[in-house]
Amino acid sequence: MSKTEKVILTNMCMIEDDKGNVVMQYRSPERYAWSGFAFPGGHIEKGESLHQAITREVYEETGLTIEHPQLVGVKHWHTKDNERYIVFLYKTSSFTGQLRSSDEGEVSWVKKESLADLELAYDLLNLMRIFDEEDLSELFYSERLEDDFVREFW
Repeated sequence: MSKTEKVILTNMCMIEDDKGNVVMQYRSPERYAWSGFAFPGGHIEKGESLHQAITREVYEETGLTIEHPQLVGVKHWHTKDNERYIVFLYKTSSFTGQLRSSDEGEVSWVKKESLADLELAYDLLNLMRIFDEEDLSELFYSERLEDDFVREFW
């Protein structure tokens, strides 16, 4: 049995200000399979460190330069092509710059407590548990059902 597998590496960052707001990006369903409001992030490029990738992605998508992003966990699953898809989850409250949108989507500050009222990307409310609960660090989709996944939190 091979101990290697194809992997897709991505990241996401919850940026929170001192007023309880978080940066949300609207990902259009016309452009993205994973659409709706989500935290900024994207693919990790070959040769990039995880830190370099999250800093670059956040800047490209929001205009903000983040500092001290804290790795809080991972979300992962196997795609239909049997590739492991890993999302490294970060959060920070240290940033500089002016918020601006990009080709990736419109960005805005949103009250964290009102996230449930938004058209969120698939499963973002479940994912919030990894960002908010210190005893959790992993969300694994262990199997695909008809229209959903089986979720395992660790």
